[in-house]
Amino acid sequence: MENVVIVGSGISGLTAAIYAARANLEPIVLTGVAENGGQLMLTTEVENFPGFPDGVQGPDLIMKLQDQAKKFGAKLVQEDATGFEQVDGGYKVTAGDSTFEAKSIIISTGASARWLGLESEQKFKGRGVSTCATCDAYFYKDKEVIVVGGGDSMAEEGLFLTKFASKVIVVHRRDEFRASKIMQDRVMNHEKIEVVWDTEIDEILGEQTVNAVKLKNVKTGEITEKKIDGVFLAIGHIPNTKIFDGKIDLDEQGYVKTDRRMRTNLPGVFACGDVQDTIYKQAVTAAGSGCQAAIEAEKFVENIE
Repeated sequence: MENVVIVGSGISGLTAAIYAARANLEPIVLTGVAENGGQLMLTTEVENFPGFPDGVQGPDLIMKLQDQAKKFGAKLVQEDATGFEQVDGGYKVTAGDSTFEAKSIIISTGASARWLGLESEQKFKGRGVSTCATCDAYFYKDKEVIVVGGGDSMAEEGLFLTKFASKVIVVHRRDEFRASKIMQDRVMNHEKIEVVWDTEIDEILGEQTVNAVKLKNVKTGEITEKKIDGVFLAIGHIPNTKIFDGKIDLDEQGYVKTDRRMRTNLPGVFACGDVQDTIYKQAVTAAGSGCQAAIEAEKFVENIE
């Protein structure tokens, strides 16, 4: 039986792996296949992570973390976790054709941003299409951007973007917002924000980066082209907790419930990063929670020994 199995390999999981490995727990990290490396693998320039004054490419940061975790003895297994259950003395995680039993589990499977489902948005990920204004707004100083959505996430992203962009166009497929009244008022009354109702993005255009979009009126079917410098999607995130549903306490949105020490309702099972963070969703907060989860897992394993 392993000491610790870490499910997920974003910045929270890899930070947990570094701490667990340095504590001689010899952690197994199930990296996943398509999600290997987490959201930072979809990011280009990261300028707000401490210690990189000139910025760092998201994939480069993940590679450095992987190397650091392996240096201290973590074992990275490139498989998707497909099952989770309690067994005598711990827990069992199924991944591919393998099963791993461990005294402690750290869940760091993250949350995937919702996408529009356009082929063109995949083409321009990190090159004009973003799901995080806090991460990328700085790159759109004095430029025009579109924010897609109608809830509080849209309002928060749009208002944040006004600090940098010359104009923010909110595109919503309905004729009213779902956002709270106070957030709606802030959006509607902001001099830099224009709202386009009953509209959705039909296609994102550009060469190396985004330079325009095709907008479709959902009521008339009319399509217009709009020059734009960036598209921000604010239509929510989906926590990657399918294999834990019904086995661990989740909130109504599917995020893992933890206390302030990253503990779930199951003894020896901890969660960190975006899979349990419904507020910040930043690389630095994910790293911090990964550290916490690993320290708590170390204490748990020591106590049962």
